[in-house]
Amino acid sequence: MKAPVSTAIAIAFGLIVLLGYFIPLPLFNALRDILLEWAIVLAGVAVFVGVANLFLVHGRKISRSQPGSGYSYVVIIAMLATIIVAALFGPTGYWSLWLFKNIQVPVETSLIGVLAIILVYAAARLLRRKLNLFSIIFFATVLVVLLGSVPLLGIEIPGLHGEFGLRSLLIQLPAVAGARGILLGVALGALAAGIRVLMGVDRPYGG
Repeated sequence: MKAPVSTAIAIAFGLIVLLGYFIPLPLFNALRDILLEWAIVLAGVAVFVGVANLFLVHGRKISRSQPGSGYSYVVIIAMLATIIVAALFGPTGYWSLWLFKNIQVPVETSLIGVLAIILVYAAARLLRRKLNLFSIIFFATVLVVLLGSVPLLGIEIPGLHGEFGLRSLLIQLPAVAGARGILLGVALGALAAGIRVLMGVDRPYGG
């Protein structure tokens, strides 16, 4: 086994944190809290390193006058402005919330609008290329959700809107069931990955 010391340390720390949740002993609880605090600090350092790397990458692109360097100017200026405003007024200050409400929220809303258009276009292409029962169901679902969310020319179609409308039923039943299935799959995958790390099979720390 390569790097047995780092592997043993990773397995030991993982078992300590795991036992701290299942065995009510003060020693395990104290060690678990300390290790989790270390992990939070390391995560903060990782975010700082990521931000610094983002600055370096875009600064290098600007210095070399690479194509698209104008977007790099926008990224760096926006990031510096956000950091300065958050440092001066706090993350919940007036100007910090103003930046969020007047820049972040409109950008996200625009992306959602673009996503809706892309979804309709993809559904139309799917019908043209491969016409079967599933493609028809997909296209019909897209239309029902879109028309149920935004009335066509201000006219509400009967049966789509309201708490017991078709749109609400689609969102509350199959959509929620599918989302929960995905979350369960993610949880099982994370559990399997954690067990492999604890057993020393996977060594993402470089061991």
